[in-house]
Amino acid sequence: MLALAILLVFGVVCYQSAIQFSESAAARKHSFEVLRQLEATLSDVKDAETGQRGYLLTGNDHYLEPFQAAQASIKQRTKTLSDLTKDNINQKHRIDTLQPLIDSKFAEIQETVAIRGEAKGFDAALKIVRSDNGQQIMDGIRQTIGDMASEESVLLKQSSDQVEASARNIKFIIIFGTIAAFIVLILTSFIITRNIARPLQDLTIVAERIASCDLSVNMAANTRSDEVGVLARTFAHMTENLREHIRGLVEGANVLGSAASEIVASTVQLSTSASESAAAVSETTTTVEEVRQTVQVASQKAGLVSESSQKAAQSSQSGRKSIEDASAGMARIRQQMDAIAVSMGRLSEQSQAIGQIMASVEDLAAQSKLLAVNAAIEAAKAGEHGKGFGVVAQEVRSLAEQSRQATNQVRTILGDIQKATTTAVMATEQGSKAVEAGTWQTEVAGAAIKALDGSVTSSTQAAMQIAASSQQQLVGIDQVASAMDSIKQASVQNVESARQLESAAGNLNELGQRLKQMVERYKV
Repeated sequence: MLALAILLVFGVVCYQSAIQFSESAAARKHSFEVLRQLEATLSDVKDAETGQRGYLLTGNDHYLEPFQAAQASIKQRTKTLSDLTKDNINQKHRIDTLQPLIDSKFAEIQETVAIRGEAKGFDAALKIVRSDNGQQIMDGIRQTIGDMASEESVLLKQSSDQVEASARNIKFIIIFGTIAAFIVLILTSFIITRNIARPLQDLTIVAERIASCDLSVNMAANTRSDEVGVLARTFAHMTENLREHIRGLVEGANVLGSAASEIVASTVQLSTSASESAAAVSETTTTVEEVRQTVQVASQKAGLVSESSQKAAQSSQSGRKSIEDASAGMARIRQQMDAIAVSMGRLSEQSQAIGQIMASVEDLAAQSKLLAVNAAIEAAKAGEHGKGFGVVAQEVRSLAEQSRQATNQVRTILGDIQKATTTAVMATEQGSKAVEAGTWQTEVAGAAIKALDGSVTSSTQAAMQIAASSQQQLVGIDQVASAMDSIKQASVQNVESARQLESAAGNLNELGQRLKQMVERYKV
């Protein structure tokens, strides 16, 4: 502001000096113009007087050309002088005096020229010239123009002196103003360096330390009220806020790193458990498929047993009819006995086949019960997803129990059938050895056949129940297989989700470690 004030003062002074210089130069130019016009006016009057003399001496009109030219321009000269000196009272009075003298002089010249143009006008014109009237007028014109020129010369000198003074003032102002401005600038630079540059240098050092991640720097208290003080306090406040933010980021990064590590460990464990569960479910699914195939085979064998039982029932009915026919004719006893022997042999073989089937069914029931127990355990492990599978396992266990009971019944019936078959064989052998006791044997055979008919009927019903139970068991096993497929798909999805969660946890852990490394660079 001081430098600007000095420059403003210098500018005002220089402007005034320049205006004064310009005014003085204009006044000087005006004086030169007035002097030039005065000289031209006097020259016109002299030219008119010269033309008068030449014409008076020679009478030749050619000598009147200077007079005529001066007469044509003299009015414009006097008017220009009047305009140039209108602001000068003395010069204006002299113009008022000069104008009549010029008019008189030109009138006198015009009169002598007119007289000289007559026949004997030379003497008369010469007499007018010798009267010295024209000379006096000319002297008055010279005097007036001389006075005007003298005053204009004085004014010209004053203007020149003012121009020189203005030039000197401008030169001194420029020299001393430049020196003063240079001194002020030096003092201002020293003050700025002391009050601004040094605090800014300190702030720069602090900023460089902050840029190198060192926030432990402490700034001295600054009580200055200028912009530098405000900047220093703001910088200190910014550093403190940045330090607090970095502390919060450090704590958050540590917490995030710990949480990310725990999440990674949990997700790895979850992924492992999900993989193991998926493997167990896959094995269980394979086992269920094998059981389903076994049950299907058992169902087929139960159907065969049912067919065999029906055939046995038909055979027993044929035997009963044979016994009834034996009562009508003993002649066909041997043939019937042979047929009975053959039928008993087949029945014995079928009974043995039924015994094997019963053993298979009993083993199947035991496996189904064991599978139901394993399925119940897996359903309990599966949690919410295994509720439906638990119901199916309970149904399989019930069906296995029913199969076991039906197998026991069939085994009892088969025992009865085998006993009856043995009795029929013995009766057949006795009938072959002793036809004499045919009647008594026929009655015995009839009773045996009746018992056999009842046993075969019971066996047929049991076989049908076994076939129905096997069919229901097959349906249950299909449901179990479907449920295991669903659990397998859910396990696969859980494994995939666990892998995605493990990948996300790994990314989170990596981000936490990077954030921790970034904030560890700062010293707070």
